[in-house]
Amino acid sequence: MKYNFPVTKTTSPKEKPNPDTLKFGKTFTDHMFIMEWDKENGWNNGRIIPYGPISLSPAASVLHYSQQMFEGMKAYKHSDGRVVLFRPDMNAKRTNRTNERMCIPQMDEELFVECVKALVEVEKDWIPTKPGTSLYIRPFIIADDAFLGVHPAEHFMFMIILSPVGAYYALTGDGLPATSIYVEDEYIRAAPGGTGFAKVGGNYAGSLKAQEKATQKGCSQVLWLDGVERKYVEEIGTSNAFFMIDGEIITAPLHGTILPGITRDSVIALLEKWGYTVKQERLAIEDVLKAGQEGRLQEVWATGTAAVISPVGKLCYKEESLTISGGKTGPLAQKLYDTLYGIQTGNVVDDMGWTVEV
Repeated sequence: MKYNFPVTKTTSPKEKPNPDTLKFGKTFTDHMFIMEWDKENGWNNGRIIPYGPISLSPAASVLHYSQQMFEGMKAYKHSDGRVVLFRPDMNAKRTNRTNERMCIPQMDEELFVECVKALVEVEKDWIPTKPGTSLYIRPFIIADDAFLGVHPAEHFMFMIILSPVGAYYALTGDGLPATSIYVEDEYIRAAPGGTGFAKVGGNYAGSLKAQEKATQKGCSQVLWLDGVERKYVEEIGTSNAFFMIDGEIITAPLHGTILPGITRDSVIALLEKWGYTVKQERLAIEDVLKAGQEGRLQEVWATGTAAVISPVGKLCYKEESLTISGGKTGPLAQKLYDTLYGIQTGNVVDDMGWTVEV
């Protein structure tokens, strides 16, 4: 590694969790990474320390004005013992796009990846190997200046924590579970000129009310419509959405209101490699429903780091309910999951050059 970060080992190591009962985001490893930024030194003092509480002033800017960002990625352990990351350079690039929008200092992309590698190397024994499991990586930056006033902070903390996780949605004997999705037409996730493309906490806090509605209606996630006309499909929950109609795949374009997902980019690359036509264009919810009623809507799925591929078996919109793929996982969604997760875990040859060894 180009960078050398000092390590302070915990004196109270925790017991590793049972891989058979792992939940998503509930268990954390023994150590975390911390680094600061100030005007005089830039990003400095990177170090690995025992996982634990951090000290913040009650006036810390992040608590009052939400100047922060975060990323999500995973580490996997292959059968030969190698530990790999999946396209970490993409997370580094997205970090800087978010930082630019949130007035957070840019970070050298190589430094970002090296910080992740260093912590994963220390915690590699925490990586579960049971099918469907992985080590989730959460890098984040917060403004910790103590002031009350709306202006960019002058001091930041960059941290990374790790969590061994099970499957985001419980796997069944039949493969991936198909989810029920509620189409939200009252609240919006993002609007042109906003922060929809950025990985920031406010996007998620603002989505909670719609998620409550979805849960009350027996659905597991929300399909967001555009913030101007409430007409065009955008994202599913925290994931990018794909619709297969008449053999072609359609996904929302990157026009600033949806997250440029790394799994999204990977899925598009695989589909085009397999000979499918992928259109990145606006798609009206009424056209989705019409295609479903006419039998032309073959599959719907969401893509994201947490679940990788999440098939959709039902769409609920107003008083209508549309069953997709017989309410089960479609063959293309299953193939995408098997290929992507296979590449990540080493069970499928990585001929795309996406995995990076720690």
